[in-house]
Amino acid sequence: MKQIRLAILDMYDNHPNEGMRCIHQLIQKTKEEEQIDLTVDVFNVRANNELPGLDYDIYVSTGGPGSPLPSSDAWERHYFSLIDRLFEYNRQNRQKKYVFLICHSFQLVARHFRIGMISKRRSTSFGIFPIHRTDDGHSEPYFKALPDPLFAVDSRDFQLTSPNWNRIEELGMKVLALEKIRPHVNLERAIMAVRFSNEIFGTQFHPEADSAGMLRYFLTDEKRNQIVANHGEAKYNEMVDSLQDPDKIRLTEAVIIPSFLRQAIRAFAPLTPQMHN
Repeated sequence: MKQIRLAILDMYDNHPNEGMRCIHQLIQKTKEEEQIDLTVDVFNVRANNELPGLDYDIYVSTGGPGSPLPSSDAWERHYFSLIDRLFEYNRQNRQKKYVFLICHSFQLVARHFRIGMISKRRSTSFGIFPIHRTDDGHSEPYFKALPDPLFAVDSRDFQLTSPNWNRIEELGMKVLALEKIRPHVNLERAIMAVRFSNEIFGTQFHPEADSAGMLRYFLTDEKRNQIVANHGEAKYNEMVDSLQDPDKIRLTEAVIIPSFLRQAIRAFAPLTPQMHN
């Protein structure tokens, strides 16, 4: 009789965000659909140097602001120690731990394993963009119910490029997706999704973003004025239109993280009692 325990690693450093709401919403929805006994604890990693141990079954590490480049912050060493311990645990145990890495967390772990170059972009990527699959991405189960390209919220100042293919192959990882095709831009396309292992998955984009909640948020005067000031009115109108398109981020939100959660939950199915009405 096992209760499933999920840890959210909050990487937002106390900055206002929509990501935490979206993540909690997806977890609650999946919990109800799967009818399982699941508890959720949140760890404020960057602001409070809070990190869980290995006594959780599922870990979701969020996006966040700022630079993913090396720092002297105390939390960083502890964060990478946890990541290493999770990989090591999975190598040594039949019952695995499941990890999902979003945006900032994805960049940190990619840097930690030296699978490519993390660098600052020439300009901020902000919007709802097409994400194109690689050959490995075409066989990725989490993408199976999505079109190619899929659409997702992208909001970042940094990028993962120049994949170290020898290192990726050595570690058994797979590059699954690249950023939008820009024929007029002579720059390398960033890596947008990696399967780090059978149980550990990461995206550069934000698969947790929900169209309805984000649309409400974007329609507030404060957010509208902020986006228009930073990115222009055309970008604002484009994002509002995309948020209302059911084939764009609404579909991505409904597929990727729920697929991850279901896989993780069902891995514990023989040990987990279902809750009956």
